[in-house]
Amino acid sequence: MKPELLDIEIFPPFAGFPKQGIKFLNQLKKNNNREWFAKHKPEYEDFVKLPMQSLIGSLQAPMAKLAPDFDIHPKRSMFRIYRDTRFSNNKAPYKTHVAAVFHRKGHWQQSAGFYIGIEPGLVDLGGGIYMPDSKQLKKIRTALVDDAKEFLTIVEEPKFRKRFGGLLGEKLKRTPRGFPADHWMAEWLKYKSFYTGDEWGEDASYSPKFVDKIVGLYKDLLPLVRFLNKALES
Repeated sequence: MKPELLDIEIFPPFAGFPKQGIKFLNQLKKNNNREWFAKHKPEYEDFVKLPMQSLIGSLQAPMAKLAPDFDIHPKRSMFRIYRDTRFSNNKAPYKTHVAAVFHRKGHWQQSAGFYIGIEPGLVDLGGGIYMPDSKQLKKIRTALVDDAKEFLTIVEEPKFRKRFGGLLGEKLKRTPRGFPADHWMAEWLKYKSFYTGDEWGEDASYSPKFVDKIVGLYKDLLPLVRFLNKALES
């Protein structure tokens, strides 16, 4: 048997994220401790984890057409529910949302990608790269200067601006070192992250049409993600 066949697991078609899953996450906010979670873990498995894996599985076919170089995998793409509390003042052991990230195949955390998170009251979707390291930042900022026309065509395109407004995240107060303070791309160079997205109400996730809505948003984000990945490969 080929090794890749061992990686195949069939999940039910996505029929909508269940309201029981949102209820569980709401309850977890009030009972974020190991004893409560252990008692209610079957609910997490049935109403949060499995529906999220089904959603990711249902995204595989349309994303294979849109961006075949991206890894859309029900297990690899989904974040664990367990929080890393080692360096945090917040010692709550569990996340109160469920999320997944989609990167280029073979480039986990080394490429721009797509994100989805579901929590009570909110669906958070985005694309780009969050807090790249210094080497990645240098490559992206170099591309902003060298390929400014291509970048501006993407972020100033009317449909992009109407849907996303612009980039999100923190900015430096001054133009980064290595670039003139009055550089004509200074405001873009100040960004510390390069991503954007949209927020929807939780009810958007209840329908099977949620899959098509996600793919539609990712399609609009794809030019930005492609630009960033080209920069990171340079």
